Amino acid sequence: MTDAQYKKEIIGLVERVKIKGREVVARIDTGARRCSIDKNLARELKLGPIIGNRKYRSAHGRSIRDVVLEEIELKDKKMTVKINLSERGNMKYAFLVGREALKKDFLIDPGK
Repeated sequence: MTDAQYKKEIIGLVERVKIKGREVVARIDTGARRCSIDKNLARELKLGPIIGNRKYRSAHGRSIRDVVLEEIELKDKKMTVKINLSERGNMKYAFLVGREALKKDFLIDPGK
């Protein structure tokens, strides 16, 4: 595949993401493997069903979080991703986009 056939989208550290028809402001986090959403927002959007759970490590310690499979849209590109449900109410962004969602189609420009 040549560069002319396939172009990566350049995104910033904060982007608008559509999930279940609703637009949310999300933090782009290359340090996180998967996407993460606040449990209250997930409940509001009626995300689910829960497909399993995973162990996670964060600055707040270790935890086990439920995981859902959902379609999101970032810069007009739709993708189905695994999203873990976490307590993000005390954080600035209720949705975080991780590497698995970014690796094929996006480049991050921190100055954008």
